[in-house]
Amino acid sequence: MSRTANAAPQRLLPAIRFTINGKHREVRVPPMKRLLDVLREDLHLTGTKEGCGEGECGSCSVRMNGELVNSCLVPALQAEGAEILTVEGLASDGELHPLQQAFLKHGGAQCGICTPGMLMAAAQLLEQNPHPDLAQIREGLGGNLCRCTGFIRIFESVAAATNVQKTAPSADSALEPTHHAR
Repeated sequence: MSRTANAAPQRLLPAIRFTINGKHREVRVPPMKRLLDVLREDLHLTGTKEGCGEGECGSCSVRMNGELVNSCLVPALQAEGAEILTVEGLASDGELHPLQQAFLKHGGAQCGICTPGMLMAAAQLLEQNPHPDLAQIREGLGGNLCRCTGFIRIFESVAAATNVQKTAPSADSALEPTHHAR
């Protein structure tokens, strides 16, 4: 359930326009409603998940105007005129993105709560650095928490999607869990 009550008639709410996954959209929602809730409740894009609701875990990560953001912290009004990409937008013409394929093949997804945010963070990383090494993958996903896999399979999935070669003897140390793994 949304954290913002929708007490005002919809016609009295401001029209917020943005482009999501390449499609122009308009919603009439309370301006302080979280972008996460707009995505899930109003646009029925349920791939984005709520983990902590406080911007700490990265599960709700989306790309807004080319930057990775925690959608649980973004008021809907702030999305006015924005270009937003969600995990649903990674696939193209019915084909999974190479990252999504690698997560499936290499077991990068366990319970699924963190997976959309991990995929979005990895996509952001690969746009900035198409051939990251394992240390850069670890750093690029540093704002995302996973409580299931200890990160190893996630890092391996991103590496597989980028054809990263494990040639250095210390490569396995780069796959050790980050401080977030418990």
